[in-house]
Amino acid sequence: MTKNENEMKLGAFFMIPGHHVAAWRHPEAEADQIMNFDFIKRLAQTAERGKFDMIFLADGYAVRAKDKTALSQSVHTLFEPFTLLSALSAVTRSIGLAATVSTTYNEPFNVARKFASLDHLSGGRAAWNVVTSNTEGEAKNFSQEQHLQHAKRYERAEEFVDVVTKLWDSWEDDALVIDKESALFADPSKIHSINHKGEWFSVEGPLNISRPVQGHPVVIQAGSSEDGKELAARTAEVIFTAWQTLEEAQGFYADVKGRMKKYGRSPDELKIMPGIFPVIGRTEGEADKNKQLLEELIPEESGVALLSGMISVNLSGYPLDGPLPDLPDLDQVNGGKSRFKLLKDLADREGLTIRKLYQRIAGARGHREIKGTPEQIADQMQEWFENGAADGFNIMPPHLPGGLDDFVDLVIPELQKRGLFRTEYSGHTLRENLGLKRPSSNVGKKVKEMIETNK
Repeated sequence: MTKNENEMKLGAFFMIPGHHVAAWRHPEAEADQIMNFDFIKRLAQTAERGKFDMIFLADGYAVRAKDKTALSQSVHTLFEPFTLLSALSAVTRSIGLAATVSTTYNEPFNVARKFASLDHLSGGRAAWNVVTSNTEGEAKNFSQEQHLQHAKRYERAEEFVDVVTKLWDSWEDDALVIDKESALFADPSKIHSINHKGEWFSVEGPLNISRPVQGHPVVIQAGSSEDGKELAARTAEVIFTAWQTLEEAQGFYADVKGRMKKYGRSPDELKIMPGIFPVIGRTEGEADKNKQLLEELIPEESGVALLSGMISVNLSGYPLDGPLPDLPDLDQVNGGKSRFKLLKDLADREGLTIRKLYQRIAGARGHREIKGTPEQIADQMQEWFENGAADGFNIMPPHLPGGLDDFVDLVIPELQKRGLFRTEYSGHTLRENLGLKRPSSNVGKKVKEMIETNK
């Protein structure tokens, strides 16, 4: 395996037909193809041509907009990630396949089995984005009137990840023998029950699929709250995060990596990849026109609904050209705390009205927007990468396929020219391409020893 510390990592964040809330209205967006596999296959192969580390699919378990007008103006249909990524694994060869799966409305055994399956099917390219669900709509789709409190969601998530990794380790690497003459399919001494009994879960194990190709599929985490940072320092190998300024991103980077030592981890075992929303033009004027067009396409109702959902406060009825109303204190928020704080701080810092704020986040959704020529986009990425703010980036194309095509054809060659990004994949698995170690093959033995010790 080769590894270049001076090369950034890149994820292609697929929100189809684009990240902008009005992407589907863009004249170049192929909005009528969003449920067409051939279209998504083409996007995946474009990202692989660009040598992206991974494709990333976000997910949720509810339609976000409840207002009928906003519902009619926004895209609310998306594939279940495992189904789609399993299909994409057959039409790609090197690019990683990352899926968001919530620890709030799933069970560890199912999740461990699905990711192990995807890792085998893809030859070692699976990654799990660990999230905790944070909307009332999701709770009501799972027979609950309200979702768990923030701290409880993270307690459950921490134990959930522990159980999943134990299940991945319940088979040792060489447990499968498949010796026809001796009639030995698997060595039972290398297959271990986990006998987990905790506050949230009781799971006997072992998993009914052999150890994943990567040992563990890559674990991604997306929270930036205090609970989220602690969970990431302990368990994550990649963090997707959102910051507006270099100083904020540097502070987060140093904070999370500084927490890893107490968990016996090295900072290079974690790749921090902030999201960026690139508005690209061959000239500055063209980039400005592209941005203006996106803003003009936003229906007011869907803009307000998007912002309301992201700060967990219903803004309908407030003057669009007035300031945000008085918002609750952070400790009273039971939705996404880090995104609430980021957007409130942004509005306060720049004096943004409700309209200006939803226009700002309609594409990047709280992540950083960068606009300009390919050289200017590369300049901004390089500044963060070389100044302790990022190990790479999660790229959020405004509309598809054009936004992805422009990044692959215009920005990536500029990054490659500067020696900041690969020209070929360096490994066969996602771990190898990210420069992450494979978990030791004797972890299963350690699980067994721990179980024996605790009897």
